[in-house]
Amino acid sequence: MLWENIIIQTMRKLKHDEISRNRSSLETLHQVNKLPVYVLLDSIRSAYNVGSIFRTSDGAMIKKLYLCGYTPHPPKKEVLKTALGSTESVPWEYTEDPIEVVMKLKNEGVKICALELTDSSIPHYTVESNQFPLCLIIGNEITGVSHSLIDLCDFSIEIPQYGIKQSLNVAVAYGISIFELRKTFDLNDSL
Repeated sequence: MLWENIIIQTMRKLKHDEISRNRSSLETLHQVNKLPVYVLLDSIRSAYNVGSIFRTSDGAMIKKLYLCGYTPHPPKKEVLKTALGSTESVPWEYTEDPIEVVMKLKNEGVKICALELTDSSIPHYTVESNQFPLCLIIGNEITGVSHSLIDLCDFSIEIPQYGIKQSLNVAVAYGISIFELRKTFDLNDSL
């Protein structure tokens, strides 16, 4: 029989304590090679999306998360519930005016990038290592990144869509984009 010649390899799911041994702690975060990306949330409506973005930001280990406009922020319980403690590991601040944050970062030499469909947006997987450090702007679930912020951007990225919808949930889109940026950084950093 065909199955007789097949070697079956088994894999074992890691236990929580095995996974934890290889993870950073709040005490060792200063040793982690942080992704040179600042993230600005521009009037996100859902506290659950914000909590999810916190958790994803911890996974990618970004520099800082800026919560702007009417974006819900800690200590709002829905943010904390979804963030699962990542509000402690991700540096963040609330600033009402996102333009203030963008201008500060621009003055520090940070490139500004919107995750938004524009007439010149590039696929999210084409960002190059010379575009770091950057600030990734994530817009409102309905209206996207505001025009006043797009006017300040150096470039914009988009996630190509192949179905009938033109966009993804904001937290999902952020997750796809930030881990693609992490991959670009890690691959270049190892060269």
